[in-house]
Amino acid sequence: MKKLLTIAFVLIALTSFAQQTYLHCGKLIDVEKGKVLTEMTVVVEGDRIVTVTKGYSVAGSNDETIDLKNKTVMPGLMDMHVHIESQYDKGRYARVFKNNPADIAFRSTVFAKKTLMAGFTSVRDLGGTGVNISLRNAIKSGAVDGPRVFTAGKAIATTGGHGDPTNGYRADLMGNPGPKEGVINSPAEARQAVRQRYKNGTDVIKITATGGVLSVAKDGSGPQFTMDELKAVVETANEYGMLTSAHAHGPEGMKRAVEAGITTIEHGTLMTEEVMDLMKEKGTYLVPTITAGKFVAEKAAIEGFYPVVIVPKALMIGPKIQETFGKAYKRGVNIVFGTDAGVFPHGENGKEFGYMVEAGMPAMETIQSATMTPAKLLKVDHELGSITIGKFADIIAVDEDPTKNIKTMEKVSFVMKGGVVYK
Repeated sequence: MKKLLTIAFVLIALTSFAQQTYLHCGKLIDVEKGKVLTEMTVVVEGDRIVTVTKGYSVAGSNDETIDLKNKTVMPGLMDMHVHIESQYDKGRYARVFKNNPADIAFRSTVFAKKTLMAGFTSVRDLGGTGVNISLRNAIKSGAVDGPRVFTAGKAIATTGGHGDPTNGYRADLMGNPGPKEGVINSPAEARQAVRQRYKNGTDVIKITATGGVLSVAKDGSGPQFTMDELKAVVETANEYGMLTSAHAHGPEGMKRAVEAGITTIEHGTLMTEEVMDLMKEKGTYLVPTITAGKFVAEKAAIEGFYPVVIVPKALMIGPKIQETFGKAYKRGVNIVFGTDAGVFPHGENGKEFGYMVEAGMPAMETIQSATMTPAKLLKVDHELGSITIGKFADIIAVDEDPTKNIKTMEKVSFVMKGGVVYK
């Protein structure tokens, strides 16, 4: 009995003297109230936030203090549209025939770390080869440094559509990819593809509801799914507890996806007022990806950077995304932050904030769209999205107050994820 009591006292003592980290924050953004607080202390123990108090609290002798008195502190950022396996360059289309899954995996770890160092402690990965599932697991286990990943695995497309992995191949290499590879042509195949992704371990479902810019195919905006196929995707995903997202540039494909109950529309480039109002009615979110639009429009002007079939699409679609976002925001469409990183270099995700502000969204709301809003979207707001007692200690800091200079979001100077300081 004495031995048991001794062990109990030791455990209590260890618990009482667990090391805590005191963050002294000159400014602290309360994303729930939309306010910038001054002279605050956030105390972290293990991977959680344990206190948030006014003033600079004094740490105990066993604790650590981090001086962020000249910084603005906020929750870790969340990008709801990345492709963390890859990054576009002129060699992309050739690499498809050269890279093994291991090659993709090693490169993905570099992109994951760049993303985390940019202050993005969580991301939604919307399509790759399936290596993204293994990357998510490796990060979660602590084997690789990177953000928390919510992944779609492989996106779902139709034959020849944006996302068909064999577009642009010569005839003898095209084959006939099916639901397992992410290509469907009926409601039954749509259900099979969703179930296969569930089996593979994905978190969310991504479809390509219209043509796209960077696929080696002519169409960049036309609808590519029937209503029956879209409904089959959404219904099946809902049954398996997964959110859905739809790449969409053209209004008809967008409208169909929204009517079918899709959770988020990615890009939304040619969105009409009719579609905006439908999205408001259905509660659908727009993920803007302005940075990607800017990047492809710029690079399309460089001869040889993209295959010839891509250039006119990039020049037409890229410049319109920011303007459409501004109109959708002003009309009251739900907005959640997303960049399409991978189309442009990983780690530059913070540029999106400036483009959103340019289009008319207040700086505080852009930050909320990258913290509190995505946490609610992913249904993890009980653990992520704000600096609140009991939530994961995903905390970042920038040098200036972003409500006064939004460009500071491009240069994150402090990164903590799950209580661990990475930068």
